[in-house]
Amino acid sequence: MSSVEGQQGRNGSRAAAGGGSVAHRVPDLGALELLLAVARLGSLGAAARETGITQPAASSRIRSMERQLGVALVDRSPRGSRLTDAGALVTDWARRIVEAAEAFDAGAQALRDRRDSRLRVAASMTIAEYLLPGWLLALRAQRPDTAVSLLAGNSAAVAERLLADEADLGFVEGVSVPTGLDSVVIAHDRLIVVTAPRHPWARRGRPLEGAELAATPLILREKGSGTRQVLDAALGGLARPLIELSSTTAVKAAAVSGAGPAVLSELAVGEELAVRRLVRVPVQGVSLARDLRAVWPTGHRPVGPARELLSLTRG
Repeated sequence: MSSVEGQQGRNGSRAAAGGGSVAHRVPDLGALELLLAVARLGSLGAAARETGITQPAASSRIRSMERQLGVALVDRSPRGSRLTDAGALVTDWARRIVEAAEAFDAGAQALRDRRDSRLRVAASMTIAEYLLPGWLLALRAQRPDTAVSLLAGNSAAVAERLLADEADLGFVEGVSVPTGLDSVVIAHDRLIVVTAPRHPWARRGRPLEGAELAATPLILREKGSGTRQVLDAALGGLARPLIELSSTTAVKAAAVSGAGPAVLSELAVGEELAVRRLVRVPVQGVSLARDLRAVWPTGHRPVGPARELLSLTRG
């Protein structure tokens, strides 16, 4: 006999002596539930109907359980099925196992219900103001009982919320994915330069160069925002703030008032451009395109309502 065969023989002897794993010695829940039904109804056929299987399948399952346990569990006769003494004892044990399984399932379902009854979203300002409302409206149509809370802030704040487990799903606009987060691109956006109609740039006949944009004080979002990250990257970190504001709406209002030129998402200024409260100023030689991303902690793919919201953003 080879050494491998000898080792297998020794392992087999130990398994036989120890009876194998518990999973191999304990019947599955379906078999235990069938046994409980036989005890309660006094008929294998009635137990089969209650558990949704055929009578031959029920008989086969009982015989398999008897072989597994090494004892007879049911006496069968034309008058019905009666538990043996061993079967009655096994049934008492089975009832405890089934009740424990039901309690486990109820607890797990409660956890799922608690998870699925709420959704915490953290989003950078542009996405929160101009994209997220439509997505949340669509989610409410699918999940009317899910309570959604929104935490709006800049992209850096979104990352902090997710990493502190204060949000289930986030949305950012920056040039890169914050450390510790996984992401998927959900949309594309472009920053544009805008100004009030009476500003000299509104009447210029040629596009702005990057150097001129970098040399001009601008109304800007604060550092840490996705909009500011993209502009700083495009201008090599040379953007000069005239005013720093923490919301897209505030930047727009300052630009409309004539305080100076601003750099904002195309998504944010469509209405103002249409009625000429703001004028778009062409720029050349500078890339202001950016990706909008959904983000979540690395290794924790969104589940439940967060997964459904993510699918809606990409629909």
